[in-house]
Amino acid sequence: MQKTALIIFQKNPELGKVKTRLAAGIGDLKALEIYRNLIQITCEEAQETGFEVFVFYSSFIPDQVAFPRFQALLQKGKDLGERMENAFHEVFAMGYSKAIIIGTDCPELSTEILLEAESKLETNEVVIGPAEDGGYYLLGLKSLHPELFRSIAWSTGSVLKETLGRARAFRLKSELLVQLSDLDTEEDLIRLFGQGSEWKEKLGWDEKKLENHQK
Repeated sequence: MQKTALIIFQKNPELGKVKTRLAAGIGDLKALEIYRNLIQITCEEAQETGFEVFVFYSSFIPDQVAFPRFQALLQKGKDLGERMENAFHEVFAMGYSKAIIIGTDCPELSTEILLEAESKLETNEVVIGPAEDGGYYLLGLKSLHPELFRSIAWSTGSVLKETLGRARAFRLKSELLVQLSDLDTEEDLIRLFGQGSEWKEKLGWDEKKLENHQK
């Protein structure tokens, strides 16, 4: 068995239910297309790590999955914290000595960063990938610490600060990775495209539509 489990938290790609803030600027159909491409980008990078990958779906396990080698499971819990805690509990119960959780919203999250997170867990109990919005795009653990998931103000700019505070309070040695951005809004999309033309191809974006939105 692999020592490291990689957990991917994925929303089921349904029209009008994903990337709602992005959809406010570009429409539901285009936001859904971009989200599908974000999933593809994330899973391709995850596949290259060699870790055992577990995709935890938000609503239901689809009949067909794009990456059959990945194990498909269902998120369980009333809020994000409870769902993540339960996911870590599941994989640690399988015997893994390290577990890393990510979402599907961070297109710049690479195989190299995932491998770096796993490496940093050799000398740390907690590894976090900070997001520019005050949250985090990655959390790595060597054992379950429920205090990192309970009574956190999820979906706010204080998530990272609160999580680091909990880690310090419980004397958990922690280390941060490079700061990255999630893709949540039209502004995020335009900023990402400004970093290189390859992102338009990766996300399936029509140049003419982007020009229309920038007018």
